[in-house]
Parts: sequence; C-alpha cells; structure tokens
Amino acid sequence: MQEQTQIFGIRAVIEAINAGETIDKVFLQKGLKGELFTELESLLRKKSINSSYVPVEKLNRLTKNNHQGVVAQISPIEFHDLENLVVSVMESGKTPLFLLLDQLSDVRNFGAIIRTAECTGVNGIVIQKKGGAPVNGDTIKTSAGAIFKVPICKVDHIKDAVFYMQASGIKVIAATEKTNNTLYDVSFKEPCAIIMGSEDRGINPSILKVVDDKAKLPLLGDIESLNVSVACGAFLYEAVRQRLS
Repeated sequence: MQEQTQIFGIRAVIEAINAGETIDKVFLQKGLKGELFTELESLLRKKSINSSYVPVEKLNRLTKNNHQGVVAQISPIEFHDLENLVVSVMESGKTPLFLLLDQLSDVRNFGAIIRTAECTGVNGIVIQKKGGAPVNGDTIKTSAGAIFKVPICKVDHIKDAVFYMQASGIKVIAATEKTNNTLYDVSFKEPCAIIMGSEDRGINPSILKVVDDKAKLPLLGDIESLNVSVACGAFLYEAVRQRLS
C-alpha cells in the first residue's frame, strides 16, 4: 500500500508518469500554455490518465507549493489487471461475482460500495480510467479500509469489460429501471457481474444494449430512485441470498 501523495510541477508529473507511478488524477490550470505543458497533455491522453482543467485557486487549495499549474494525485492502491483477475477467480473454483461501475462520480458512494462489496464477497470491482470518482482519502475512509481488500481494475471503457466478462462465461446484469424485471426475477447463482450506473445518468445506453440481463428494484414510495450505494447493496445481498439458499 502506498500513502496518498501529491506531485506538483509540470516536469515532476511527466517524470512520475514515465516512471510508471499509479496516477489517479491530474489537475491542470485552465488556460496554461507552453511546450512542456503541451507535452504533459499529450502524455495524459496517451496513457488515458484522468485529468481535469481547473482554476488556479483550486490548485492553490490542493498544495501550498509552487505547482506551476499542475498537481497530480498518486493512487493509494495498485490496480489489478482485469484479464489476470478474471482468470485467477475462475481457476479458484469460486462462483465469480464482479461489480462494474459505469462512471460513478461521488467518492463517498464509491467508498460505501467498496465496503459492501467486501462484505458480500465480490471478487473484483471494475471502473473506467476516465470520468469516475477518484481513489482518494475520502474513498478510503468511507470504505472503512475495504479498498485494500477488494481488487480494483481500471479499463479504458466499461463496455470492454462487459465483452471480456461475457467471453469468459460471466453473465452481465445491469441495475436499471429500464426493464420490467425486478432483481427477484433474475438469477445471480451462476458467474455474474452487476453493473451500477452513475448518480445522475445511470448506465450508458450503449452498454444497456449489450448486457445479458436487466433488473430493477421495486420502489413502493413516491421517490423514484435510491442512492446508488444503497441500490448496489440490495443487488449484492440478493446475490448472496440466492447463493446461500
């Protein structure tokens, strides 16, 4: 386990990326120009590293040091290779249960989901390299340390993970209200992966087109949605219930 660390300065961040550091996110000052800055932008695109352009005030809050318009966060965990993880779980004789998070954005929801995943025996969590919640101190705290126990994989696109799961004999189930099936109508007993969508947009429509099954939670009140971490808990414990019965 690495400690949560920041790197600041354009050249320092470039060197860290080239050295293979696990960079979780890079914050770039809006409007910054220059040859070295352009080199960094190109490297971030090439390596598919999560980045965002922010006002200088945000960078000043992140560090008191001379950041030169760039602050990078090193991930406190090492990410796993998806293909290697799936193979090792299949070979272990366990019935695989994976969780795919389609650009979940809130770090506390992310941490809460990781904690529930650890409690329900999830074999691995898959997130997208760009557009999702970072792995930071808030994630660690909300997960109650579970983040160090559940393997997490990063992929370029969640759809890539869906296709790989399916090719490996793992059924992919989308948690979505765009179906007539409730989660009690769907079997979680065989090898499966559950997809949870982002807080505001849900699961990407292009992903919904390629999943094996869809399921929703029955909502009996007037509010038409649940917090994503609560919904995820309901799905995971239904999988546990079916597998224990």
